[in-house]
Amino acid sequence: MTIFSIIGLASLISGFLSGLLGIGGGIVMAPILIFLPAWVGLQPLSMKVVAGLTIIQGLVGCLFGALYHKKFNFVSGRLFRYMGLPIFLLSFLGGYVSQFVSNSLLLILFAALALAAAVLILVPVKGDSENPDISTLEFRRSRAVMASAGVGLLGGMVGQGGSFILIPLMTSYVQIPTRIAIGSNLAIVTLATSAGFLGKVLGGQIEWLYTIPVLVSTIPATLVGSLVSTRVSFVYLKRILAVLIAIAALRIWYSILLSYS
Repeated sequence: MTIFSIIGLASLISGFLSGLLGIGGGIVMAPILIFLPAWVGLQPLSMKVVAGLTIIQGLVGCLFGALYHKKFNFVSGRLFRYMGLPIFLLSFLGGYVSQFVSNSLLLILFAALALAAAVLILVPVKGDSENPDISTLEFRRSRAVMASAGVGLLGGMVGQGGSFILIPLMTSYVQIPTRIAIGSNLAIVTLATSAGFLGKVLGGQIEWLYTIPVLVSTIPATLVGSLVSTRVSFVYLKRILAVLIAIAALRIWYSILLSYS
């Protein structure tokens, strides 16, 4: 096994999850890239390289996932307008403000929110269905803005994307049908991730040669995941999301405990 095949494998899994569940995919990609090379006797990738590859996979996966879900009318332009800009701006603000707040406290807050999100995703949504009509979608704009702004601010402060938290807030707090929340989240996160991508590029933190297996694997995997997403009941999608969100939360709690050990 080579480092290119490991990056391709990680991108394949992450891309599929991006299309299937509407998340960036970094939940699984980062751990694979951090631990698997050493397990198979290869030189470990630096955190700088891992972060660069993860953000590229997230950008590509969300972009193509959003385009595919849009074909099935599961991407709301209004949700994108009301939630995209706040999460974009507040992510920047959160990154700046983080220097004045304890990192341990921020991680604890973020991990607590992630655990709550794993439960919130299972809360029934009024009018949820397998084929929601996006043309009749109604939601409180103030709630949409507050949800995206809150996730953007806290995510920016702790250096986490937070897309896996945004979907549960969209379904439980903003009362968006699951399929529209998944599709629209991909579009929203594409905007948020692009800011991080530009920062990595300007900072020279992208290992461009390693992006080849990312692109080759992510694009088709995302399309397959998006297709499967439309064939699987939204009830099962919510359950899978709950498990992944819980795993992400536990991973954050684990890093917190390690910092105190």
